[in-house]
Amino acid sequence: MRNTDLPRVRSVGAPAAAPATGTPGVARGTGIASRPLRIGRRMAALAACGVLAVGCAKAGTAGTDAVGGGGDASSPVKVGLLYSRTGPLAAYGKQYLEGFKAGLDYATKGTGKVDGHPIEFVEQDDAGDPAKAVSGAKELIGKGYKILAGSTTSGVALQVAPFAAQNKVLFISGPAAADKVTALNKYTFRSGRQSYQDTLTAASFVGDAKGKKVTVLAQDSAFGQANVAAVKAVLGKAGATVDAVLAPPSATDLTPFVTQAKAAKPDLLFVAWAGETASALWTSLNQQDVFSSTRVVTGLDLAASYPLFGAAGEKISFLNHYFAGAAGTDVEKAMTEAVAKSGGKPDIFTPDGFTAAQMVVHAVEANKGSADDAAALVKALEGWSFDGVKGHLTVRAEDHALLQPMFQVRLTGTGAAAKPTVEKVLPADQVAPPVLAMVG
Repeated sequence: MRNTDLPRVRSVGAPAAAPATGTPGVARGTGIASRPLRIGRRMAALAACGVLAVGCAKAGTAGTDAVGGGGDASSPVKVGLLYSRTGPLAAYGKQYLEGFKAGLDYATKGTGKVDGHPIEFVEQDDAGDPAKAVSGAKELIGKGYKILAGSTTSGVALQVAPFAAQNKVLFISGPAAADKVTALNKYTFRSGRQSYQDTLTAASFVGDAKGKKVTVLAQDSAFGQANVAAVKAVLGKAGATVDAVLAPPSATDLTPFVTQAKAAKPDLLFVAWAGETASALWTSLNQQDVFSSTRVVTGLDLAASYPLFGAAGEKISFLNHYFAGAAGTDVEKAMTEAVAKSGGKPDIFTPDGFTAAQMVVHAVEANKGSADDAAALVKALEGWSFDGVKGHLTVRAEDHALLQPMFQVRLTGTGAAAKPTVEKVLPADQVAPPVLAMVG
């Protein structure tokens, strides 16, 4: 196992680079990986279980009660963070982690504890790879973890969520925007926005969509496909004709795809893009002067991407989940101060980590410092309304969508001087996705 594969254990106030060998479960010899012979002796019992059989393994694992905080009065509650510490979306992962630490400090009033139980979290790098994320989830669940959070990418969230549900583990998805995460199962929640909320924000620029032609330019990934589906569901239903140009996520020469999108001559070009190829995409759009022939709507990404738009930035209609300073709330101020204290700066997905920590603390508080009963954690979160970074947030009870405000944004200036400002705040009910029936 490489060092980058090792989980890192942290708690509020702990050093940022706590050694992997500090993983309590492994140190006590209670981790499945450290006990292959014991597991081998239990094969018959494991075979009797229909899923991973974590519950079966846990029943015979000494000390696993402490993982959920349900042991003695000061036993820790442990949370597994599955996120992209490395890989193409590592910048988003860093934001999420900084937000989670700030949110944990805020929600516990600086104590790091709930009802006397320290909240500790373990980092598990998924590198944006769903298979690696599921492997990490399996390891954590095998050690008795009852709460997982993270998922920088939609592909990871859509693989980890059903696995967590099979094992009756609470899973709070992070920046992953795919609409399919909502209502996927009763154990899955989300701390960020979803594609449908992005699309409703984009639709607010269009006005009457009837008879309009809309082209979606996106990566052929779970995120991109979710955006295509959401645009068809929103603008297609309103009378627009919607088509799509999808590029392989590995593509670095994006000129052919931009040419195809321009040739479609849409009234509106909706761009849904993420990751390291964003610079190449906007360079190609600028070079082909797409902005002069159609209205371009896209999401405003992380701050480092602002200079990439160049002079065209002032011509783009931006929908926005969040940028530093967008909300103007007291909670945002607290997040900003905490992140700045640790040397960071809030960005687009910092609130997702912050909100996840608020949800974890609330669920554990409602259960008197215990995370042992996942059904009780779920019950505590369903219908919960609270003040978050972006404003007032609600966890919709029916399908666990996170209702939240969204922003129309203008970018002014170029290069390092490019700065976003809020043009309009769309209230949560205006961008609320339709209620879905719970699948699992």
